Amino acid sequence: MDEYETINLDATPGGIGVITLDRADKHNAFNAQVIEELTDALETIEEQETLRMVILRANGKSFSAGADLTWMKAAADYTRHENEQDAYRLAEMLRKLANLPQMTVALVQGAAMGGGAGLVAACDIAVAMQDAKFRFSEVRLGLTPATISPFVISAIGPRWAKALFVSAESFDAAFAEKIGLVQYVVEDQAGLTQMEEYLASLAMQAAPGAVGDAKQLVLDLAGMEINQALSHETAKRIAHRRASDEGKEGLAAFLEKRKPDWAE
Repeated sequence: MDEYETINLDATPGGIGVITLDRADKHNAFNAQVIEELTDALETIEEQETLRMVILRANGKSFSAGADLTWMKAAADYTRHENEQDAYRLAEMLRKLANLPQMTVALVQGAAMGGGAGLVAACDIAVAMQDAKFRFSEVRLGLTPATISPFVISAIGPRWAKALFVSAESFDAAFAEKIGLVQYVVEDQAGLTQMEEYLASLAMQAAPGAVGDAKQLVLDLAGMEINQALSHETAKRIAHRRASDEGKEGLAAFLEKRKPDWAE
């Protein structure tokens, strides 16, 4: 697939897209180029209907140490408008990741700080090695984790988000699992690989269109009041899926005791 300098983008014959952060010498820290290349990779993946799952991983000791120091130093001399545009590009990249129609999985080792933890929060599923470390350290620099906050708050809730944002406390993978930032913790790289294979097997059993609609369901309905209008909306959505080609094929396969065509 496309060639980049700070990331790698690959696709397996089985329909899995793999984005690898590739600035190991910089602990995969963010800068403008990383954000631009990630955005381009996500836009490329979104257009690939054959891809059923997207894995976000990193080379080296760290998943991502957050913002690159050189980039941050340069930003100190930006105008307010330039800073806003710079931050907007990061926010939009995270939004594109969160809105991908495929199942997205972050595989985390080492440090996942600031924006790195934001990447984790923006994925559907996160698996971390037990020695992984997380922190929202922005307040120590006189900043706030504004661009990543929608995804972190969605992942762990406002109570824990506020506590970790204001304290900049470092926490481990077990704690990240407890608060919902990651769903699975494994002992080592072998465990990470096993979980990757397990989740891929689940992705390949799910109807691609239904996965995208299920993700959109959560994005659209989270926080909405449960009332009659919402009942009508959810009824419309399941009726749409029942009448879809995937819905008809899934039901037929179940009744005929065979695999649906997307799982063959």
